[in-house]
Amino acid sequence: MSQSPHPEGLSMLEKRTIEAEILKEVYETLKASHGEAVARKTIADSVRRSAIEQARQFAATVPGGTSLKSFQDIQHLWTKGGSLEIEVKEQTADTFTFNVVRCRYAETYKAMGLGEIGHLLSCNRDGAFCEGYDPKLKLERTQTIMQGASHCDFKYTYR
Repeated sequence: MSQSPHPEGLSMLEKRTIEAEILKEVYETLKASHGEAVARKTIADSVRRSAIEQARQFAATVPGGTSLKSFQDIQHLWTKGGSLEIEVKEQTADTFTFNVVRCRYAETYKAMGLGEIGHLLSCNRDGAFCEGYDPKLKLERTQTIMQGASHCDFKYTYR
């Protein structure tokens, strides 16, 4: 029996919070034993690999194959419960552009004392997710709330 890529009833923010509780301890342990650079790289690499694998699991469940439309159709998982407040700028067959104007992921990581690596735990996942979901899906982003900007600017293109 294959496991669902996303447990029913659990918001993505709740899932990421649980993961962050564990990764916080891994980060602190690695930082103490191997230094901050190794700890950051290990967290970044692990989260990236996890995002690619989770995206592959999502892609495997898409009837008829992946597309930008199928990617747009699962966005509610990340925004559930107001986790992200977005303003859609453009939504076509090959472009999906939006700004995140409130990010509860950033707020949660900061409250957990993980602000310094929040971008590794969350923002780092976005481009990696594309790789696992569909290599034709590309993300361009120049700024994030997690790293101090007023908003995150997402531009997904499907080539």
